[in-house]
Amino acid sequence: MPPTTLAPVFTGLRYGLHALILGLAGFAVVRAFLVSSSVAVWTLIVGIAFVAVYLAGAWAARVRSAVLARRGVVVGWVIVLTLLWAVLTGLGPEGAYLVFPLFFLYLNVLPGAGGYAAIVVTTVYAIVALGLHLGFSVGGVVGPLIGAGVALLIGLAYRALLREADMREQLLAELIRTRRQLADTEREQGALTERARLAREIHDTVAQGLSSIQMLLRAAERDVPEPGAGYLRLACETAAESLADTRQIIGELTPTRLDDGLAAALRRLGCEQSQRAAVPVEVAADDLDLPMGTQTALLRIAQGALSNAVRHADATRITVALGREGAAATLSVRDDGCGFDAAAVAAHPHEAGSFGLQAIGERVEQLDGTLTIDSAPGRGTAVTARLPIAESGGRA
Repeated sequence: MPPTTLAPVFTGLRYGLHALILGLAGFAVVRAFLVSSSVAVWTLIVGIAFVAVYLAGAWAARVRSAVLARRGVVVGWVIVLTLLWAVLTGLGPEGAYLVFPLFFLYLNVLPGAGGYAAIVVTTVYAIVALGLHLGFSVGGVVGPLIGAGVALLIGLAYRALLREADMREQLLAELIRTRRQLADTEREQGALTERARLAREIHDTVAQGLSSIQMLLRAAERDVPEPGAGYLRLACETAAESLADTRQIIGELTPTRLDDGLAAALRRLGCEQSQRAAVPVEVAADDLDLPMGTQTALLRIAQGALSNAVRHADATRITVALGREGAAATLSVRDDGCGFDAAAVAAHPHEAGSFGLQAIGERVEQLDGTLTIDSAPGRGTAVTARLPIAESGGRA
């Protein structure tokens, strides 16, 4: 999966948090020595331990260590870090400043309400510690509370940004995957169309010519005495063999899945989907004489619609119908599943999960057809494609 465009933002935030924690821890230690505190040595020891534990966890997260994959280890790491912070704050008031970057750590690491509970507990502890060191005051109470509130707002914004980035990554991956599928199917359809055109040309020219030659030779054979009749019989047999070879080439040029026509291909597709997804698929298809390009497009549309119904609809029954309405071939795929808001999908066609319908719509549009999607939550879905039938259609 390609990296998200917000990756530099998240990287900057992580490095900023690292720098803030290291800077504030260093400040607490240096300040203890500058004021000649009686616990300066203990402050140094606890500060080093705090930084070492924090850096160990940050390094493990960076290399995606399997140890941090276990939730209990992560929570234990946060608890040890919090206890060291509590001791550092107990030794000197400067350690209380570390509570602000710890707020972000709690929101990012602890699950659910655990992060909020940790913020409340550490805020109360910071207020009490500052009061014991410097005396209780309005600033000593309001400061940690404002810091906690700001951290909560920034943390929630960070989570929302992270969710947005994940959604964008999923959307981008689905878009790339769908474009590749469209490119593959377009190449395949182009190749199939060209093969069908060659088959028709060979059928209408070479095969018909050989058939005519064969009939003329048989007619001439009756009126020509030997040994000329023998040569005519040999020429007739050669023409028959060439005609058989030509018909074999025509058969090989025809797409294998459509050898027996579109109706048979749809029935096989329904049977395959029923066996694969354990959802009954009923197919009612008329045998229509359609151009190979139209047959291929309708088969691909049916495949896409069936795939959507099986994967997303949670249906118990799916029906596929193929018929003719005037000068158009009509294919419909219906299910009794959960349905969706068709208007919302039409308004936002590029949302994740709607690329299958978008691909079907683009394929129908390429053939100057119309696509109708009838769906609503709880009412199932009906996808109907109507493609015009060319007057020169017909299978080779």
